Amino acid sequence: MPTHTQPEQARLAANPEDYERFKIVKHQIQPWEDGLRLDTAAPNIEWWYFDSILDDGAKLAIIFCTKDASRPHQPLEPLIEIDLDLPDGRKFMKFGRFKAAEFDASKDSCNVRIGKHRFTGDLHKYTITGAAEDLSAEVELEGTSEPWRPETGHMVFGQEGQTIFAWTPFVPMGNVKATYRIGSEVHEAMGTGYHDHNWMNKEMAHLVDHWYWGRGQVGPYSFVTAYITSAKHYGYVPFPIYMLARDGKVIADDGTKLVFSRSGNQVDEHTGKTIPDAICFDYRDTDARYVLTYSRQKTLVSQKFLDLTTGVQKLVAELVRYPGGYLRFSGPVSLDCYQGGELVEHAEATGSFEECYHASEIHGDQ
Repeated sequence: MPTHTQPEQARLAANPEDYERFKIVKHQIQPWEDGLRLDTAAPNIEWWYFDSILDDGAKLAIIFCTKDASRPHQPLEPLIEIDLDLPDGRKFMKFGRFKAAEFDASKDSCNVRIGKHRFTGDLHKYTITGAAEDLSAEVELEGTSEPWRPETGHMVFGQEGQTIFAWTPFVPMGNVKATYRIGSEVHEAMGTGYHDHNWMNKEMAHLVDHWYWGRGQVGPYSFVTAYITSAKHYGYVPFPIYMLARDGKVIADDGTKLVFSRSGNQVDEHTGKTIPDAICFDYRDTDARYVLTYSRQKTLVSQKFLDLTTGVQKLVAELVRYPGGYLRFSGPVSLDCYQGGELVEHAEATGSFEECYHASEIHGDQ
């Protein structure tokens, strides 16, 4: 007779025992939380992420990683990734790879060194310098929204919860001053930016089927949203994440009060995956309701993870037909605020959201 294996447990760590386990305090974020959280041995992986929208029309992202995300079972292999989209249509994704001895990170605060480059900050002000091939950048980021995390910031997997995927946006929204270079071409710009920090002790593809993620600003509101669906092994459990701040202060952040939906279905030509026309995060708390909708107007990035592999790694991925990929979209983002069922405020801006998947089909969405 066939046997049916029950999915293993997956949940957001939010119990008092979870706070005690991770030695953190509810609603109190300390500088050490943005320091090194895991040792750098396999299969652990950790990264510090920054992205920005600049007033010259460019989009700049810098990521400091302990290793290549596609190779978590390797020892420490530090790298810096710089992604740059320019208004003239040029797009860059460059990687600077370094030796293990060139990496150092404090456990007391965000103070990360890769080679001569730095990612440092105190939960409010950050300085980031990085280089990857012919791209380099220096950034100053100052938060305009308070640091935030969803409960403990840890999603835990398995019966004992020993497998973790953790994420905290220490700067959900901030002001940016940036200098970036493409070879000898130098640009200076101001803008808005974001910083988060991620760490896990198992490869992403084992834990997550897919996710949607977006962040941005409309009027006086800033927001960070995600809808993460666990892998089949964990029963496609959803993790709804929602943070809405007004004038820098969080006013809504209980994921249990969120209803996520997607509308419209198109097929992306490059990846072959179904993509939505819009995704909606509908947050309801007694008389208050906040409906945040991202609409897809343009596809900015359509990428199979196979596109990023080379050599033996690419051959193996092709042999097993690894289906993972990533898409980023831009278009209108709107926020409708209701009180007692009556629409009291509407705000709209141009924004973006992303879809990332690790399975051949996307499961679990409404």
